[in-house]
Amino acid sequence: MKYQIGIIGGTGLYDIDGFTNKKEHHIDTPFGKPSDAIITGELCGRPVAFLPRHGIGHRILPNELPQRANIWALKSLGVEYILAVSAVGSLREEIAPRDIVIPEQIIDKTKCRPNTFYGNGIVVHVSFAEPFCNELRQLVYDATKKVGCKTHFGGIYVCMDGPMFSTKAESHLHRAWGASVIGMTVIPESKLAREAEICYVSISMATDYDCWHEEEEAVTSDAVMKIVRDNSETAKKIIKAVIPTIPEKNDCVCSKALATSLVTERKYIPTETYEKVKLFVGKYYEKK
Repeated sequence: MKYQIGIIGGTGLYDIDGFTNKKEHHIDTPFGKPSDAIITGELCGRPVAFLPRHGIGHRILPNELPQRANIWALKSLGVEYILAVSAVGSLREEIAPRDIVIPEQIIDKTKCRPNTFYGNGIVVHVSFAEPFCNELRQLVYDATKKVGCKTHFGGIYVCMDGPMFSTKAESHLHRAWGASVIGMTVIPESKLAREAEICYVSISMATDYDCWHEEEEAVTSDAVMKIVRDNSETAKKIIKAVIPTIPEKNDCVCSKALATSLVTERKYIPTETYEKVKLFVGKYYEKK
């Protein structure tokens, strides 16, 4: 069976109730093992694949995530859409803890994370001007309104390495840049999804005001986790509201991201490299 819709659960979201015909998939990929077993089944009448980003029990730091393995594994199951839930800190007064943000842009402040499937003999340059799928963003926004969430449609997500939270100087700098929220996980996840021709949206759930807000206490894991538990329940409601609205036929531009992005001729790509990325590029090279 093809599991067209993928869900990546962030901090606090390690399972979703309501799955039928559940099955665990322990997948070995050319990029190692994913964060955990992927759970597939039917949710709201649609085939769905669920992956807890940090593993059951929250065992993996943001900068340790095997994100290439995660995206490769989801793609191998037929995933065309990813709903990615993330805990974030707010950089704006109007975005309060427990609010939902559906960002439209990213500032990448990560430094040492593998952020592409390609290289080692194959050159691919994928457009990333619009890092999130606009069609999927609109569907998620509509779903949040049905659920009754306070939602901010748009804004900029700053992605940092972590695992430490920001300094006050950094937090004020990010605000000066016009950023809306800060988190640790959409990079390289969103980049890899685009390279895999998967529509991707971030459901960013505010847990705190980072450390810029003078009237708030400094960010602590204990304080964040109290709100995370509430946010995870909200995330489940949003996911269940949006799933029935996702088109079964994917004609989005994200699904054709590689069509004009492949630079290297097939004859020059080493066999070992090609086998690693054939899942993504095979339909273009093998039709020639």
